[in-house]
Amino acid sequence: MNTDNASPVQPITVLGSTGSIGVSTLDVVARHPDRYSIYALTANTRVDLILPQIKAHQPRYAVMRDEQSAEALSLQLKAAGISGTEVLSGEQGLLTVASAEVVTSVMAAIVGSAGLAPTMAAVEAGKKVLLANKESLVMAGHLLMQAVQRSGATLLPIDSEHNAIFQCMPARYQSGESLGLAAEGVRKILLTGSGGPFRQTPLDQLAAMTPDQACAHPNWDMGRKISVDSATMMNKGLELIEACWLFDTGPEDIDIVVHPQSVIHSMVEYDDGSVLAQLGNPDMRTPIAHALAFPERIASGVPSLDIIATAQLDFEAPDYQRFPCLRLATEAVTTGATAMAILNAANEMAVQAFLDQRVRFTDIPVIIEHVLATMSLVEPSTLAVVQEQDLEARQIAAEFIKGSHKVTG
Repeated sequence: MNTDNASPVQPITVLGSTGSIGVSTLDVVARHPDRYSIYALTANTRVDLILPQIKAHQPRYAVMRDEQSAEALSLQLKAAGISGTEVLSGEQGLLTVASAEVVTSVMAAIVGSAGLAPTMAAVEAGKKVLLANKESLVMAGHLLMQAVQRSGATLLPIDSEHNAIFQCMPARYQSGESLGLAAEGVRKILLTGSGGPFRQTPLDQLAAMTPDQACAHPNWDMGRKISVDSATMMNKGLELIEACWLFDTGPEDIDIVVHPQSVIHSMVEYDDGSVLAQLGNPDMRTPIAHALAFPERIASGVPSLDIIATAQLDFEAPDYQRFPCLRLATEAVTTGATAMAILNAANEMAVQAFLDQRVRFTDIPVIIEHVLATMSLVEPSTLAVVQEQDLEARQIAAEFIKGSHKVTG
C-alpha cells in the first residue's frame, strides 16, 4: 500500500468516555488506529470505568469531575505503572482538553447541562465537534450556532435521528452553504422516535411504573437519564428543539413520527414528493463512524441491516396525552427565549428525582410545567444568563419536589 499521501493520525478528545456514546466512540476509534488516536478521556467519578479505557488508549490527559476522583485515578494509574496520562479535574480540566490546539475532533457526549461549557469551548476553538450532548443546543442554541459561524467550527450531529436527517439533506446543506429548507426544495423533516417502553402501557398504569421499567428500552442501550427521557418522549421534544437549531428551521416544518422498530432513523420530504430515509440497525456506532470520517465512510463494526428479517415497519402519530413532555417541549421552542433552557433544567431535576424514587413517573411533566409557569423568561444573550436561568429552574424544581407542593402527596 502506498502511504506517501496518508493522512496524519487525528487526535480526539472524548467528553464523557464512560457513557454509552463514549464507549461506542472508543470502539469505532479502536478499529482505525491508522486514522485516530485518543488525546483525552473524561468521566464523572467512576474511576473503575475510565481506568481500563486509559490502559487501552493511553491518552495524554484524563479528566474527572472532582479532585477526589482525580486523586483516586492518579493513585490507580501509579499502581498500574502508567505515567503517560496526566489527570485533571473539574470544569477547567474539561475546557482544557476540549480546546487543546492539537485536537482535531471532540466527541461531546457528556449527558445534561454539564456538557454545555466544554462543548462551547470546543466550538469556539474551531474544532470538528461531534455533538451527542443535545442539551447544549436546547439550552443555548442561538449562542452555540453563533459561535460555530464565528469560529468556523464543524458541527456534526450524533443523535441517530439528526444524523439521519443530515445524511438525507442536499449536499449544499451538508457543506453549510444552504440558504434554508425552502431554497433546497425541502418540504418537511420527519423526526422518528420509538415511543419507548410505555408506548402501549394503559394510561392508568403509568403512575406506577418504576425506574427499572422506564429504563428498559426495547431497542436502544442507553444511560438511565436518556432512557427515562425516551419513556416520557422528552428526548423527542429535546430533539425537536435541537433539529430547529441544526437545520435552521421552526417546529412547523418538523413532524414527529412514532416508529417502534427504530430501523428508519429519520426522513426528509422534498417538494417533488420524494421522501429520503436513512435506515440501519439501532446501533450508535453508525452515526459516530459517519461523523468521525465525514465526508468519507469507514467501517463501524455494525452488522448489515437484514431488511428481510425486519419484515414490517410501523408508523403512528405521537399521543400527546400519553406524552405530555412532548407537548411541553414543543411549546418551549415555540415560545423561545430561555424557555428551552428552563425546560431542560426542570426535566433533569424531575428525572433524577424519579430515578431516586422520590416522585412518580407521571410527576415528571407536572414538575416541568410548574417550573415553566413560575419563572420569568429572558433573552439568552450570554452563556452566563443561560446558566443563571438553569440554576434558578433547578432551585424551583427542587423546592417543588420536596417542599410544601408535595408532588406525590
